[in-house]
Amino acid sequence: MHTIRSWCRANAMLVISLLAAAATAFFVPPDSAYLGYYDLKTLACLFCVLAVVGALRDLHIFSALSQRMVHTFSTVRGVCTALVVITMFGSMLLTNDTALLTFLPLGWFVLSSTGQEKHTALLFILQNCAANLCGMITPFGNPQNLYLFSYYGLSAKMFFSAMLPPFILSTVLILLCCLVFPKEQLSVPEAQVTVDSRRAVIYGGLFCLAVAMVLRLVPYILGLAVIVLALWFLDRHALKSVDWGLLATFAAFFTFSGNLARMEPVRMLFVRLLSHGTMLISALTCQIISNVPAAILLSRFTQDARGLLVGVNIGGAGTLVASLASLITFREYTRRVPGGAKHFLILFSAISFAFLTVLLAAMSLLGRAAGA
Repeated sequence: MHTIRSWCRANAMLVISLLAAAATAFFVPPDSAYLGYYDLKTLACLFCVLAVVGALRDLHIFSALSQRMVHTFSTVRGVCTALVVITMFGSMLLTNDTALLTFLPLGWFVLSSTGQEKHTALLFILQNCAANLCGMITPFGNPQNLYLFSYYGLSAKMFFSAMLPPFILSTVLILLCCLVFPKEQLSVPEAQVTVDSRRAVIYGGLFCLAVAMVLRLVPYILGLAVIVLALWFLDRHALKSVDWGLLATFAAFFTFSGNLARMEPVRMLFVRLLSHGTMLISALTCQIISNVPAAILLSRFTQDARGLLVGVNIGGAGTLVASLASLITFREYTRRVPGGAKHFLILFSAISFAFLTVLLAAMSLLGRAAGA
């Protein structure tokens, strides 16, 4: 029983999504229409991105790159800013969850090995903000982006025009927060990491193929087959280490949202709510059920792709459950700093809600100016 409880706590979002799907199945019994719920392209693209990133992580290429960058800085502020920036760029390419799983441990390694553990909470929170709010600039940076990009058939031009303003503002806010770190001198250790250059080139090519799938430059079936076959022979561990829980969560929320869309009272409720402003309602919905399920659910009730896209990305800030990435950050922090949960949550809430408030206000003003 203890093992089951531990597994449920570690996979809370998956458990919630499965329960939600099961609950709606009582009102909409399974039938042939269920097959239309699932966006196979989104699931295939997400799987490929996660698998290739896992292969690159197995090569320690991210650690080697990060350590080389961090080693060039000599102050707490410089090192922490570099770690935040690395996470920022990592989220654009690797998905926000993977960027955090890759670079949070590096942040802890640097701070703990230089006696600067007291800055861990702030560093982790700013890395979390960087992953959530800067990953929004690419269709594959945040999982909800990948889904919405496919669901609405968005063009790259439309996507980037919608996400550039909140991305720029988020980046400025995050870099300003980095000025809080002191300019205290320190010596940053560098661990020896070797990278297989031949495999790095191959995996880099596979990652480009995964990106081409997302951008609809390559049929997703073809890309999926090539990536699975390549990793089957080169790195089966990468296939095994894919976050299957995230994929299952997507599938469960496809079922949940598809069933809700077939319930007329629920459909009318969401249509009325979204008529008051898609961006605001979607951002607030994220605070309760997280941004990925919010994107899947609300997409069934609105054609305002731009408003929904901006809302579920901005909505990743705020509560701890607003984004799965934030739960990952909290877990990583409490693992390394036992007893520090209260301090972390207070600081996290202050920073995250401040970001949410500023971004919502700024994007609302921008929207009114554009509509005038």
